[in-house]
Amino acid sequence: MDDTLLTQSYDYTLPPEQIATTPVHPRDHAKLLVYDRSADTVTHTTFKHLLDFLPQSCDVFLNDTKVIKARIFGTKSSGGKIELLLNKPLDAHRYLVLIRGKVKVGTELFFDEALSATVTKLLDDGSREVVFAQHGEEIRFEELVEILERIGHIPLPPYMQREDNASDEKDYQTLFAQNAGAVAAPTASLHFTAELFEKLQARHRTHTVTLHVGAGTFKPVEVDHILEHPMHSEYFHIPSQAAEVLQSDKPILAIGTTVTRTVEYFARTGKREGECDLFLNPHNPPIRVTHLLTNFHLPKSTLIMLVSGFIGREKTLELYKEAIAKNYRFFSYGDAMLIL
Repeated sequence: MDDTLLTQSYDYTLPPEQIATTPVHPRDHAKLLVYDRSADTVTHTTFKHLLDFLPQSCDVFLNDTKVIKARIFGTKSSGGKIELLLNKPLDAHRYLVLIRGKVKVGTELFFDEALSATVTKLLDDGSREVVFAQHGEEIRFEELVEILERIGHIPLPPYMQREDNASDEKDYQTLFAQNAGAVAAPTASLHFTAELFEKLQARHRTHTVTLHVGAGTFKPVEVDHILEHPMHSEYFHIPSQAAEVLQSDKPILAIGTTVTRTVEYFARTGKREGECDLFLNPHNPPIRVTHLLTNFHLPKSTLIMLVSGFIGREKTLELYKEAIAKNYRFFSYGDAMLIL
C-alpha cells in the first residue's frame, strides 16, 4: 500500500526535552525554519525575521478565535470529584464536553458560582452532551463564557503535563484574539509581538477568519489507514471582505493550520460559515493557500498530515528530523516553520 495512506508512516521520534511546556520570551525569539519549495532550500532563523522571507505580494490570513477557560472542576451529587472540558456548543443550550470521571445520562455535576451541568447523552467517541444551568436556569453560551472566565482554567494541551498558571492566560492567547469559543490556541500566531504584528500590517494586507479550535485537534489518528479517520468538525466564519480575496488569485499566507482548513473548506464549498470537517493530507492537498506558517506537530496527527499535503510526507519528516537535530522546540509553545 502507498505509504502516504498509512498512519504509521507519519510517526517520528521526538526527545521528550524538546516538547515545549512554556513559550520563549520575547515571543518572536522562537526559532523559524524556512522551507522554500521552488528552490528546495532550508534556512534557519528566528521568528522576528519572518518578514524578510514573505513575498511582498501576499495577503495574510489569521484566526481571531479566543481561547476560553474551558476546564472546570466540580463534584457529583454523590460527592465524587469531576473534571469537565467544554469542547463546543451544539446549539443554544446543548454542549459537547469531555468528562473525567464516571457519569451516566441524568448525572448532575456541580461547580462554583451555582453553575451545574446535566448529562443528556453519552457518545461513542467518549464525549458527552450536557445542558448548563445557573441557579437552576438554563444558560446560553455567552453567559457560560463569562462564568468560565471566573471559575475555569486555560485548557493546556495534555502533552504539557502541567497545570495552567497565571502566565498562560496571556501566553496561550494571540494578540488579536477576539471571538470567544476555542479550547486550543491557533499556535502559529502565538509568536507575534505587538511590534512585529504592526510591521506585518504595514507591509501586508491582513484578514481575519474565525475557527473555534476544538479538543479534536489533539486527537491522534487511531486507524491504520488515514482516510478512514473520522475527522472532527469545528465552527468557522469568514467575513465577506476576506471571502472576496479568497475568490481572487491573490497569493495568500495562512498563519496556522486552522486558517488553512478554513480557507480550503471555503475553496471547496463556497460556504462562509458552518462546521468545517476538512481533512487535508497528501491525498487531499491544499488548492488555495499559497504559503503556510505553522508550528511542529504531534506524530501521527492530522496536522502533520496537513503539512504533508503541502510538501509531501518524506520532505515533512526530513524537515522534522533536521529541526530535532538543531534542537527546535515542538508543539503548541514551540518553534515555527514557514513553507514558501
